[in-house]
Amino acid sequence: MLPHLMFVLAVALGLVFSVGDFVQAQPTVVDDAQQSFFESLSFRSLGPYRGGRSAATSGVAGNPMLYYMGAAGGGVWKTEDAGSSWENISDGFFGGSIGSIAVSPSNPNVIYVGGGEVTIRGNVSHGNGVWKSLDGGKSWKQMGLEDSRRIPRIRIHPTNPNIVYAAVLGHLFGANQERGVFKSTDGGTTWKRVLFVNEEVGAVDLVIDPQSSNVLFATTWKIKRTPFSLESGGEGSGIWKSVDSGDTWTEITRNDGLPQRTVGICGVAVSPVEHRGRERSARDFPPRVRWIKTLDRAFKMDG
Repeated sequence: MLPHLMFVLAVALGLVFSVGDFVQAQPTVVDDAQQSFFESLSFRSLGPYRGGRSAATSGVAGNPMLYYMGAAGGGVWKTEDAGSSWENISDGFFGGSIGSIAVSPSNPNVIYVGGGEVTIRGNVSHGNGVWKSLDGGKSWKQMGLEDSRRIPRIRIHPTNPNIVYAAVLGHLFGANQERGVFKSTDGGTTWKRVLFVNEEVGAVDLVIDPQSSNVLFATTWKIKRTPFSLESGGEGSGIWKSVDSGDTWTEITRNDGLPQRTVGICGVAVSPVEHRGRERSARDFPPRVRWIKTLDRAFKMDG
């Protein structure tokens, strides 16, 4: 052995023996008062009361204390005290990664949950289709779309909880057919795919116009994740509009005012207040409405 290595080994051994002697030399003294004090203590969780990051939340209209949350790896949680405490309500039925939660506006006991988060990370996990509760989360039933893997958004008709839409992103590591926008008119018993770009492009956001439930907007996203790469955006990514309750769709990605370059992930929202031109039928809206840039990377529809 080389001389310098022998010296390092000798020093290390000396430190070990020195530390060991020091530890052995220190007596451990716990008097009766201390022992009694520690025995009276009990451990409890300080939170956070969830399973990792969350990309799915929902409140309940008319009840500011009631909320639901879906965790990236911990199932569905419910609070009835505005977040002071949480209870898991999916254990025993399903769990894992949650991508979306929707509570029926007309019947708050009806809840739909979509599995699979949309936060695309190297350690992302997938879900197990759509789950539905008819009793405010006390019990659940699987309602199909098992091969969807990721459902970032679910929307429920404002007056009919049996009409529900699901934005399905699909497989992250490869192509699959069960992706796009799906619609059910029988409470999730059966599903019809109403918007499909191709087997590499899924739907990522979806909204129903609060002023007209026949009008919907959706966004699609081409995304692929491998252990060593991330491909995001490109052909197929875009914004879509329907004026017949999701039966047919028109792409509006390249309408006046929107960026003309490569499109990636997009979010979409519709103002809940009365907006200009709403006195006309939804079918009267031109497919090529005009967009105005309001802030950097932010756009609004004019008309």
